[in-house]
Amino acid sequence: MPPDVSHLEQLLRQARSGDHQAFGRLLEVYRNYLTLLARYQIGRRLQGKADPSDVIQETFLEAHRDFVRFRGSTEAELVAWLRRILATNLANLAGRYCGTQRRDVRLERQLTEELDQSSRALDRGLVARQSSPSDQAARRDQAVLLADALERLPEDYRDVLVLRHLEDLSFPEVARRLGRSLDSVKNLWARALARLRHALGGAS
Repeated sequence: MPPDVSHLEQLLRQARSGDHQAFGRLLEVYRNYLTLLARYQIGRRLQGKADPSDVIQETFLEAHRDFVRFRGSTEAELVAWLRRILATNLANLAGRYCGTQRRDVRLERQLTEELDQSSRALDRGLVARQSSPSDQAARRDQAVLLADALERLPEDYRDVLVLRHLEDLSFPEVARRLGRSLDSVKNLWARALARLRHALGGAS
C-alpha cells in the first residue's frame, strides 16, 4: 500500500526538524513519478541520449541542499517544488547536450510548464473523477500514484498507456511507435487500462 497523506505529512515534519533520513524516505516516494516525467522529456528533447536516473539523483541532491528554503506544507506544494528543480536540471542537461553552458531561464520556464502539463495529463482519462473536493483534499496526488502503478505494469502495458495518455498520440501513431497492428494496440491498451485501474483501486 502507498503511504497515506498523514504519513507523508509526518515525514515532512520530521524532515523540517532536521531528520535527513525522513527526507530521504519522503523523496523516494516521488522517484517513479519524477523518473517518468524525466524519461519523457529526455526522449523528446535529447532522443534518449541521457539517463533519467542521473537527472533524478541530481534533483534529489539539490532538494536535500535547498530544502531549508521550501515553505510548502502539502504534497501538492512539495511535488510542484520538485518539478521545478527537475525542470532546471533538464534545462541544464539540454544546454550541455547542445554545447552551451549558459543558463537558459526561458527554457527552464518552458520545461516547468511542460512538466506541469505532463503531470496533469498522466491521469487524464485513466481514473474516474467521482469524489468531492473535500475527499480529493484528503487523498494522495493522483499523478504520483499513477506513476507508481505504471511502474508495476508489464513494459508493453506501460508503454501503450504512456504513449496514448502522456504523449497524447493517436492509436495509429502508437501502433507505428510500437511496431504493432492497430487492432493489437487497441486490445493492448484496453487490457493495460483495466489492469491499471484495478491496481489503483486500493491506492487512492
